[in-house]
Amino acid sequence: MTSIILAIVIGVAFGAVLDRIGASNPNMIGKMLNLTNLNLAKTILLAIGTGSVLMFAGQMLGLVDVGHMSVKAAYVGVFIGGLMLGAGWALAGYCPGTGVVAAASGRKDALFFIAGGLLGAAAYMVTYPMWKSSGLLDSIAGGKVTLGTVPGSKFEGITALSGDILGIVLGLGFIVLAFALPERLTPSKSELQPAE
Repeated sequence: MTSIILAIVIGVAFGAVLDRIGASNPNMIGKMLNLTNLNLAKTILLAIGTGSVLMFAGQMLGLVDVGHMSVKAAYVGVFIGGLMLGAGWALAGYCPGTGVVAAASGRKDALFFIAGGLLGAAAYMVTYPMWKSSGLLDSIAGGKVTLGTVPGSKFEGITALSGDILGIVLGLGFIVLAFALPERLTPSKSELQPAE
């Protein structure tokens, strides 16, 4: 019961942060995707980088149990699914998590997004045998592997590099990128106006 309560508390806190930074606002998502406001992208990069540094450093120091590390298998279907998720995110202005946060904050359009996602998941479950037999779900590139070797994990590394060090370096790279990115990559409408 304690783990369920903890999950709810963490979920509510995470949702509040997502709402506060604008991730539940489809207009902010659109501005990020058309490169006119990168503040949300910078926040996402900073969060991923910080999480990566903390997780891999914690594993090295023995503070984080390596057994909790989860690696998803690479297969053709996951790349197709990723493209579909990205297209849906761009069209709707929500990803699954931000859609739930938007619904919790009172956005009615998010309810339709959630319903569409649930219908899509149901359609996938019903047609799963077809997708499985198509070969799109067969592992490629070694299946569940990591870029570097992580001591104590059940996953093989593609290289002999230390996975923990690689994770920290990549995390630091994301943090640097978050601070280095400008606020926008495309000119604003006021900058496009001809001089008089």
